[in-house]
Amino acid sequence: MCVSSKLNRSGKGCFLNPQHPTLGPSAFGTVTDTSDGRGETMKPFTIHRGKTAGIDRVNIDTDQIIPKQFLKRIERTGFGQFLFYDWRYLSDGTPNPEFELNRPENEGATILVAGDNFGCGSSREHAPWALQDYGFRAIIAPSFADIFYNNCLKNGLLPIRLDQEDVRYLLQQSERADYELTVSLEEQRVFDDEGFSRPFDIDPYRKKLLLKGWDEIDLTFVYESHIAAYEQKHCPRP
Repeated sequence: MCVSSKLNRSGKGCFLNPQHPTLGPSAFGTVTDTSDGRGETMKPFTIHRGKTAGIDRVNIDTDQIIPKQFLKRIERTGFGQFLFYDWRYLSDGTPNPEFELNRPENEGATILVAGDNFGCGSSREHAPWALQDYGFRAIIAPSFADIFYNNCLKNGLLPIRLDQEDVRYLLQQSERADYELTVSLEEQRVFDDEGFSRPFDIDPYRKKLLLKGWDEIDLTFVYESHIAAYEQKHCPRP
C-alpha cells in the first residue's frame, strides 16, 4: 500500500485501507477532526424525515435511472434533471403525467421506495448522483444490485433493505400525499407516525462514514498526521 503526506481531493495521494489494524474504523473515535478541507461532497446522515415516493417496479436498472447519453458530464451535480428521463418525459419532451415522480402528490419526496433488484445493470456512479441531485436521501427496496448499493454508500445516499411485505406496505402508503417516513441511521430504524417501525442492517464502517458525512478521501485527511508519521518511519531505502 502506498502512502503519501501530500493528500488532496484531486485524486492524488492514497486512500486508507479500512481493514488496516491501526488506521481502520476501530480508531475513528480517537482522531480529532481539525482540517477545513473535508466534507466537500457529502452531508452527514443522522436522522431524516421526509415524504416518500413509490415506484412499484422491479429490476430498475441504472440505464433507466440515468440514461447513457447523459454520462458525458464531468461534474457530479446537475444529474437530477435527467433522473428516469425516459420514464419522466414523453417523446415530444413533455412530462409524462403517468410516471410516479411526476404526480403532484410525490412532489418534494426525499425517500424513494421501489421493487426488487434496484440499481441492476451497468456500473455507473452517476446513478446515485442523479438520485441525490433530484433530492432523495434514502432508497428503500427489498434488494439492490451490489455495485449500486456500494456506490450509494460511498456517495452519501442511504440504501435500505426491508422485507417484501414491508416494502409493499410502504408502496401503498406512498400513494398518499401526506405520508412521511423517518429514517434514523443512528438507531438503524425506519418508522412512521402510525406504528410502522423496522430495523435495517448496514456495515459499521459505512455507517460511521455516513454519520460524519465523510467519503474515503475525507477519512484519509483525518489520518494525515498518522500517514506522515508512517512515511517518516518507513523512509525509502537507498
